[in-house]
Amino acid sequence: MSIAFAMLTAIAVAQEPLMTKESFKNINLDQPGLEKVKKSVAAASYDLAAAELLHYYRDRTSVRHLNFNSDDYIQLKRKKIDETTKQLAEDILLHKFKPHKGYPTYDYGKEINWQYRPVKDQLLSTFLHRTAFWENLGVVYSNTSDERYALEWFFQVSDYIKKNKQGTYSDEKDYGWKAFVVSFRLNHWSGLFNLFLRSPNFTPAFLMEFLNSYNEQADYVMANYTDIGNHRLYEALHLMYAGSTFPELKNAKSWRGSGIEVLNAEIEKQVLPDGIQFELSPGYHIGTIKIFLDALRIAQLADIASEFPETYSRKVEKMVLAVGKYSFPNYEYPLFGNSFMTSKAQMLKNYKEWTTVFPDNKTIEYYATDGASGQKPNYLSSALPNAGFYAFRDGWDMNATVMQIKAGQPASFHSHPDNGNFVLWIKGRNFTPDAGSFIYANIGHHENEKRDWYRSTKAHQTLTLNNKNMENNARLINWETSDKIDMLNYINSSYNDLEHQRTFLFVDKNYFIIIDRAIGEGTGELDIHFNLKEDNQPVVDNAKNRVYTTYTDDNNLLIQSLNTSVSLKLEKSFVSYEYQKETARTAFAFEQLKPDNRTKSFITIIYPFAKQAPKIDLIENKDHDLDKGFLDISLVINGLKTTLKKDLTQ
Repeated sequence: MSIAFAMLTAIAVAQEPLMTKESFKNINLDQPGLEKVKKSVAAASYDLAAAELLHYYRDRTSVRHLNFNSDDYIQLKRKKIDETTKQLAEDILLHKFKPHKGYPTYDYGKEINWQYRPVKDQLLSTFLHRTAFWENLGVVYSNTSDERYALEWFFQVSDYIKKNKQGTYSDEKDYGWKAFVVSFRLNHWSGLFNLFLRSPNFTPAFLMEFLNSYNEQADYVMANYTDIGNHRLYEALHLMYAGSTFPELKNAKSWRGSGIEVLNAEIEKQVLPDGIQFELSPGYHIGTIKIFLDALRIAQLADIASEFPETYSRKVEKMVLAVGKYSFPNYEYPLFGNSFMTSKAQMLKNYKEWTTVFPDNKTIEYYATDGASGQKPNYLSSALPNAGFYAFRDGWDMNATVMQIKAGQPASFHSHPDNGNFVLWIKGRNFTPDAGSFIYANIGHHENEKRDWYRSTKAHQTLTLNNKNMENNARLINWETSDKIDMLNYINSSYNDLEHQRTFLFVDKNYFIIIDRAIGEGTGELDIHFNLKEDNQPVVDNAKNRVYTTYTDDNNLLIQSLNTSVSLKLEKSFVSYEYQKETARTAFAFEQLKPDNRTKSFITIIYPFAKQAPKIDLIENKDHDLDKGFLDISLVINGLKTTLKKDLTQ
């Protein structure tokens, strides 16, 4: 069936229009190497000119692409292609596409319907229009030289161009002609061009159709940049791909220059002084590092690296070092702000790439070699104060205790309303994973219930008033580290009528005390929310306001309220490590009523233990008055007494 369809596509490709002078309007015929093309155009031998241009591209060696080059088929022929890639390529022959890994393959029809939306997720449709899934065709073709894959790509590109012209669909600027999405086509098509360039079925007519469409799309992106955020960065990077891969096009220098200009400006706007990208998403932060470094590499390949100042690379180096501060010893990081789970293998790959750019940085080398060489960071607990990312840490190996906390500035795009949220990792176990995202796109202009829950404040480990979403706007009161106690103390304007002060104490590099103060006129139910890892059935002890895990490997955790005025209630909760995949997990809250404008407080202890949950008692000493911000308590833990005294107002 697929062979028969390939024959049909061959007929379709054969029915290509003749060349005209208009076909060459976007080509800089004065580009070195295009002398024969220019001569043929001048003689009105347009078919010959297109053939000469195709010959030029096949012989061209002066342009190198970051991902795929026309001579990569030599390596790809020797490479073993996995069965998944092969199957995806076979499916594409039948017009069954898998645009996004979070969804299955969908049949887009014999007469491809590029507007087909099999699920109500805008992201799936925008990924279709990015056309990254064609890479499977390119890789398998390069490996096998089977012309079915090349013919199908030529057919589908032409079909896409014909059916998705500007102005065809009323909502096209949300999908196929959204500048961000168009820019990804610039990226993917530039590499795919090289993978199929040596096919005997790559015709001069297809070349001209491709180049003229590509030119239109690049012009469109440059005229329709997103105003702000990582989308703008991607658009700039992809214009650099366009300008560098096709310097023969008249506007290539403008595209490339525009990308460089935007990236030079945006790195100053979007990267905070502590090195974190301003959307406050650990995953997207790593994505922006790749954008900035890919741009630098493209410039190096084009011999224009000097157009990026030295401050540019220094800033990216700071971004790389920030990753280690917000990560755990297994190289994972909290799923704050629409981040999804990474792997140690992927992060080691990232660090190895980063060492090639910053070979003299011994800390990056330490991460890249999993501690085998380089220099371990010379600190434990650390702050990224501009972002509001704080880490309590007692070591760097797999036996360490690490708590990652988010308490930052207002942020948009991928940031969630979750100041005060934390993730606690002990001896290789993430006890309190962030909920993640599950799905982060709306359905057109309509809200998505799942998206709303995962973004909600109540899905995170912080305080809510009447379970409403907070505003992120933290003001740091105090951050200090010492051998005895590390302390983070901040206040957040969570609601119009309520401020939330949260103080974390990391005591003896062993356990944690969290003091929450709800300050202001706001009234109603106050809840401190907690979420546990999905793979354990903990003990819920309502009588003692405590919950503790029951792992059998001597690595457990107790969370206990030390207030007498709170109640413990179970809550419904999920965690999503991958797009559109979720798992139910234990969650609970300590709750008390705030009936008037008086300050209400919570004291919570988070205590690691091996086999048996400790017995913990609280003694309020003479100067203890949380209404006024004075902490003066003694904790008796399994009979051992520790006194904690802090002025929380400073």
